[in-house]
Amino acid sequence: MAIDDLDGRLIELFAAEPRIGVLEASRRLKVARGTVQARLDRLARDGVIAGFGPEIDAAALGYGVTAFVTLQLRQSLGQGHSGHDPVGARLAQVPEVIEAHTITGPGDMLCRVVARSNTDLQRVIDVIVDVAGVERASSVISLATQVPYRTLPLVRAASAQRSVSTHRGTSTHRGTHRDGTAHRDAAAHRDTSAETW
Repeated sequence: MAIDDLDGRLIELFAAEPRIGVLEASRRLKVARGTVQARLDRLARDGVIAGFGPEIDAAALGYGVTAFVTLQLRQSLGQGHSGHDPVGARLAQVPEVIEAHTITGPGDMLCRVVARSNTDLQRVIDVIVDVAGVERASSVISLATQVPYRTLPLVRAASAQRSVSTHRGTSTHRGTHRDGTAHRDAAAHRDTSAETW
């Protein structure tokens, strides 16, 4: 889905201040309250905004160790014990598994896990290896987060790209009247700042 500059500014505002109300957002963005609500509804409906819940810091909850665990899965054993979806469903039951992805390469799945300590990490890995369908696991421990999970740069890039293409598509067409004075194509000269959503 394409987003424009207003969508981008709206997302950034709510990302920075999740508790801000629609009325205050409309005041800060200098647009109508109905426009803000309609944009938020559309962005949520289209899946651009996945939620408005709080971001949780696992370390602040006592889970100071982050590791990435690569899993090799057993090939078909029947009875639903192998395959990515059943393994993923079972991994979802392990609270310390905060993400799991099917991947290409030497492994079959990559999990991001958290633990309270290195000793606790061993316990978490043991739980993961006990999941039906998991054959082997290898892990690496994160020493420091250099770039945290983020999406705002994508929002900025997507809204900037839309703005550039919009400006290219609405370039002013100049011509001349019979009397030699310049005129502009009325359709191309429409007010692009007017709300169209």
